[in-house]
Amino acid sequence: MSIKEQIKNRLTKLGVEHQSGFWIGSNSEIGGGESFAVTSPVDGTSLGEFAACSETQVQSGIAAATDAFRTWRNVPAPKRGEFVRQVGEQLRIHKEDLAFIVSAECGKIYQEALGEVQEMIDICEFAVGLSRQLYGLSIACERPLHRLTEQWHPLGPIGCISAFNFPVAVWAWNAAIAWVCGDPVVWKPSEKTPFCALACQAIATKVIDELDFVPDAVSTLVIGGKETGELLASSKSLPLISATGSIPMGRSVAQTVAGRLGRSLLELGGNNAAIVTESADLDLALRGIVFSAVGTCGQRCTTMRRLIVQESIAEDLVARLKTSYETLSIGDPLDPKTLVGPLIDEQAFLNMQDAIATAKQQGGNVFGGTRVTGKDGFYVHPAIVEIQSNAEVVQNEVFAPILYVMTYSDFADAIEIQNNVPQGLSSSVFTNSVRESEWFCSPSGSDCGIANVNIGTSGAEIGGAFGGEKDTGGGRESGSDAWKAYMRRATNTVNYSTELPLAQGIQFG
Repeated sequence: MSIKEQIKNRLTKLGVEHQSGFWIGSNSEIGGGESFAVTSPVDGTSLGEFAACSETQVQSGIAAATDAFRTWRNVPAPKRGEFVRQVGEQLRIHKEDLAFIVSAECGKIYQEALGEVQEMIDICEFAVGLSRQLYGLSIACERPLHRLTEQWHPLGPIGCISAFNFPVAVWAWNAAIAWVCGDPVVWKPSEKTPFCALACQAIATKVIDELDFVPDAVSTLVIGGKETGELLASSKSLPLISATGSIPMGRSVAQTVAGRLGRSLLELGGNNAAIVTESADLDLALRGIVFSAVGTCGQRCTTMRRLIVQESIAEDLVARLKTSYETLSIGDPLDPKTLVGPLIDEQAFLNMQDAIATAKQQGGNVFGGTRVTGKDGFYVHPAIVEIQSNAEVVQNEVFAPILYVMTYSDFADAIEIQNNVPQGLSSSVFTNSVRESEWFCSPSGSDCGIANVNIGTSGAEIGGAFGGEKDTGGGRESGSDAWKAYMRRATNTVNYSTELPLAQGIQFG
């Protein structure tokens, strides 16, 4: 059975009967915009065509979400949590079907796809608990017989723009939290992974249809390309745009949203590094490096792209890495023996080859990086590039499995090298020195949003806020207090006296 037929069968199990580009709850329409083709990176075969949403459809979706907000904001937060709990239960039921669609459509290995769906389940559980913990503050008031407090209220309908590499988890991070905070979600998925989006919408709408207190447009899906994202970013009806993708895309979104004084939550590029010190457990480091560098074929925002190794151990570690790379199982991501699947498409392959050619021009010594022969789809041998830390090419993120390896002599220099790039998402250090690990996590250590010790740069848990600094955009999603981005804060002063004292002791008589 072809991949296309297998995806169709699983979508049918999920209740998707129509391959439509515009959904308000379970109500769907064929998109009114231009058609685009969808192919599977597994073997390059066609999965079908979608008609993108028209501008009219996008605007009607936003309007429906705005109407839904008027109802949803008044539903008690624990009841909103019950909706999210049931979405999580549906994800458990359909975990394997959804993981198959993720693997077949975006190319990550099936084990990683199962992990991505588990992330969705986990964030639903987190959000259910959060629905009873949207705490404000009781603040000491300087005026007698007054109460000063802080409340958090629903913000409004949220625009969510997600990328192909995590085609379901990023939506869930945003949607689960936004829903318990009282916000409907208008989602524009990557046009490279629309079938994943149909599956998620079907799971959400099954619960919506069963609960009479949930408005249909609490979940709205608008499939399309750049123009669809621009319509969301420019809409004054969407007070928050959460966008995950490239740095140029994020800059465009941020400028558009700022122009209307809206909020942006940006999760953009990473140029993540690991420092390996002289005291490190090299067996542990090797495992962490390989998974972080080649997982999802280098197409994670947290992929390890730079390896900064103490010069006394560099030769040994690089030799071990090359040996490990030679044994990697590269192939069909649906085969349980595979460790590295394909790049998403030809453009990703060409970008990788351009970066390797540039690295060679700048003095890099390249191991691997070639295309795997005899396979349909764009399968590659992950590359190790030994290069100087000041080479210009290492400043740029390439969404492919290229690991730049450089050396250092002094730990302070290693931290300087680690921080000396425009991006600031994830970082790690492998060390058995308490001094080095604490320095790395200190204010004068890593300047990234994620700083790990003795694990790689990828594999973040949902309990912590996820995001980064500098060109990564500064946004935070998922755990901790990231929920505050989806709400508005109100400071309340209540006077229960018969007097009217003014703050700061002002006399106005």
